[in-house]
Amino acid sequence: MIRSIAPAFALRPTGLAGTDEGALLARIARRDAAAFRLVVERYGAIPHRIAARMLGSPADAEDIAQEALLRLWRLGDQAGTVRSVPGWLQAVATNLCLDRLRQRSRRSETDDLAEDLADGTPGADVLVMQGQAAHSARQAIARLPDRQRAAIVLTYYEELSNAAAADMLGMTIKAFESLLFRARSALRQELSGMRQDEPEGSDHGHG
Repeated sequence: MIRSIAPAFALRPTGLAGTDEGALLARIARRDAAAFRLVVERYGAIPHRIAARMLGSPADAEDIAQEALLRLWRLGDQAGTVRSVPGWLQAVATNLCLDRLRQRSRRSETDDLAEDLADGTPGADVLVMQGQAAHSARQAIARLPDRQRAAIVLTYYEELSNAAAADMLGMTIKAFESLLFRARSALRQELSGMRQDEPEGSDHGHG
């Protein structure tokens, strides 16, 4: 993960292991490459995880993670104004993923509220949070419109509150809750459709 962030940062952060986040940011503002390397080691998994969930591609996840981290370095003397490295990286990675998804132009977001299904399919939130049918859940999430996908990832994988996720996406809490409702309904529909497409007896047939 984050294998080629830049040769210049491939330094062992000697003596910085116990340095707190604020001090590391202050060092980055002074262009301290060792401090930046430690930030990469501590927090690099955050943008990578978000990108992997939203984009479904290991290569794209690597690209997004590197870009998010390098943007932190490029802040220069403004790095000290970052209040939370994890929160900052979550926001940047989410926006980079949304940009990448728009470029793909696979699907556009719909404003229609999907009707909740009551056919016995496990709820989307249960599937995501408890890890049931993980492969199917990943496939279904990948089919969602971009911002719905972001809502699911931020809520269930990053475990952000509605207020935090809404702020990250530049929405009111009410608008985000509506988006999340649509996302959960759409995800439930995708999962239901995938179950219906499975050959009968494919899960438990033993001959």
